[in-house]
Amino acid sequence: MQSSTLHIALVGNPNSGKTSLFNSLTGLNQKVGNFPGVTVDKKTGSSRISAELTATLIDLPGTYSLYPKRGDEWVSYRVLLQQDEEVKPDMVVLVADASNLKRNLLFASQILDLKMPVVIALTMMDLARQKGTQVDIKGLELELGVPVVPVNPRKEKGIGQLKKAIETMAQNASQWQPRPFLDSKTLAPAPVEAVKQLVPGLSDYCAIHYLIHHESFALPAQLQHDIEAVEKTHQFNPTKTQAEEIMARYQRIRQVMQKTVVETDPLARKMLTDRLDNVLLHRTWGYLILVTVLFLLFQSIFWLAQYPMDGIEWAFGRLSGWLGDHLPTAWWSDLLINGVVAGLGGIFVFIPQIMILFGLITLLEDSGYMARISFLTDKLMRKVGLNGKSVMPMISGFACAVPAIMSARNIENTKERLLTILITPLMSCSARLPVFTILIALIIPNKYYLGFLSLQGLVMMGLYLLGTVMALAVAWVARFFIRIKEKSYFILELPTYRAPRWKNVVQTMIEKARIFVFDAGKVIMIISLVLWVLSSYGPPARMEALQQRYEQLRQQPGADADALDKQYQADHLANSYAGVIGQAIEPAIRPLGYDWKIGIALVTSFAAREVFVGTMATLYSVGADADENDQTLRSKMQAATRPDGQPVYTVATGFSLMIFYLLAMQCMSTLAIVKRETKSWKWPAIQLVVMTALAYGMSLLFYQLLS
Repeated sequence: MQSSTLHIALVGNPNSGKTSLFNSLTGLNQKVGNFPGVTVDKKTGSSRISAELTATLIDLPGTYSLYPKRGDEWVSYRVLLQQDEEVKPDMVVLVADASNLKRNLLFASQILDLKMPVVIALTMMDLARQKGTQVDIKGLELELGVPVVPVNPRKEKGIGQLKKAIETMAQNASQWQPRPFLDSKTLAPAPVEAVKQLVPGLSDYCAIHYLIHHESFALPAQLQHDIEAVEKTHQFNPTKTQAEEIMARYQRIRQVMQKTVVETDPLARKMLTDRLDNVLLHRTWGYLILVTVLFLLFQSIFWLAQYPMDGIEWAFGRLSGWLGDHLPTAWWSDLLINGVVAGLGGIFVFIPQIMILFGLITLLEDSGYMARISFLTDKLMRKVGLNGKSVMPMISGFACAVPAIMSARNIENTKERLLTILITPLMSCSARLPVFTILIALIIPNKYYLGFLSLQGLVMMGLYLLGTVMALAVAWVARFFIRIKEKSYFILELPTYRAPRWKNVVQTMIEKARIFVFDAGKVIMIISLVLWVLSSYGPPARMEALQQRYEQLRQQPGADADALDKQYQADHLANSYAGVIGQAIEPAIRPLGYDWKIGIALVTSFAAREVFVGTMATLYSVGADADENDQTLRSKMQAATRPDGQPVYTVATGFSLMIFYLLAMQCMSTLAIVKRETKSWKWPAIQLVVMTALAYGMSLLFYQLLS
């Protein structure tokens, strides 16, 4: 390998610290795509190994062995067996967890027998020491025949030594000769030799995998036929061979462990993780703690975000007022104040809550508690046709349904995976948060009970719980209609509790805020400007007639100019293009308590739910007096009335609207990702119809009960 760019595959067991090492080696030089033909993330990055050597790293999905079961494990398997057309690694960096070395060595031993250049990065050394485990690094290198480098990517320790080992391996791989961990030929001597004759240069262990999985490889038709003939001729039994291999490997692993690892009696010392799990996974206390954690999460969204949100609202209100006082009366100043500034205000005001929500979720993931939530809820999930692994996508759906649906790939069972994909959009994503926040502020008083329980926070938590209950109910019903029979099992590794990486938490908060501002913000701004045009202009004949009528009214003796101006602004908006659209759909939504302005917001929200706030900001700002420009959107919506003088946003209307946004499928991106994951438009179409009907029915029920 004399090239200046090295291609490295980063592999390891799940929860071994592989992703942390990838982030440490590549920094910000990362990009995410997809492996061809499958919906599995292809995460690559570049790293400067030395002055002369640059490496392109690919972070392969975590896997426990070279016998894949899930789609993402098949991706790693094909790359390591050199069956991926695009990814051909020159070297493997294998990440192994020192605190669970026996389990990690199974995968490591299989990689070594593939006869590829390998460097082992040994993580979790601090946890191993806490367990009383001591690893002889030099002894382990001698037993395995490859470099073994202790690293702590969370603290940037050992990274320099790892890069040096990679450089040495790249320059002179022959000085390291992986010791044969297992004599694979003894498992099936005749078939292995026959396959090696068909594919020259193949290692004994690769030949075993050609015999077992050749149907899944991209091999010429004649070679497929020849390998099949070898299997039949020698009566090759893949199940028996695999079982014998695993038994033989663990026997050899025990020998390696005896020579290189000193472990204390596991009964002599109980780790903090075990003591915490006795409480957090308790059949009674565990569920109470889980509800308490979720309760504190939603209360914190209001506790911590109140002052920065008020500050942002005040700043944009003052800015609008200042611009209204100093800019001339012209269409472009109206566009700037009521289109651009109003749209920006609708974006920035919710940044604090979005940052806090993602920060708290990252804390739960980093600490190891998220996996415990999956474990606790598995029994409940199975009653509705899911399993514990469905919880992670559902909880991720609180942030965004798109990555949450993609994370359902880790669910092996096809039916459970499909059910998870179908119900995840019912979880209240962060795009709904701005809608809930402004409506709760309108109809729920800012009261506290016992000095710390926020009534608004309780309502917010109730909405999130209702979305979860509805998701489970839909899953329970849908399982009877999805006719897929497949055995289900739930295997989950509980990671060790760890202190959160505050740097990672802060980076996540900043990144999610950036995504909201630049991705969702673009949509909000574009729709805000389009709405300004639709709200400012209308059919020429209507507008001309309206103008003439009010000119005549102003010329009448004793006419109240201020009252006529306000009435003209209201009638101007009602006769604009936006008013025409809203009034056309108003009969369909009037039973829910909505007026035509809300109807416009419902239509624009199908681009993205958070557009609701920008739409309201534009509709209620257009035509406002200069003296009113410093009012916040909430105060303008609070003052909105119907033609009969009744307020628009009553408790009944507010709850009806929140329920609609809670349950409706108003996200084009989600529909697109569901199509991509299911490879059919059938399921997103069903989602759109069912969720919209469910939203309409439940909103109607709430409005009728509360009005």
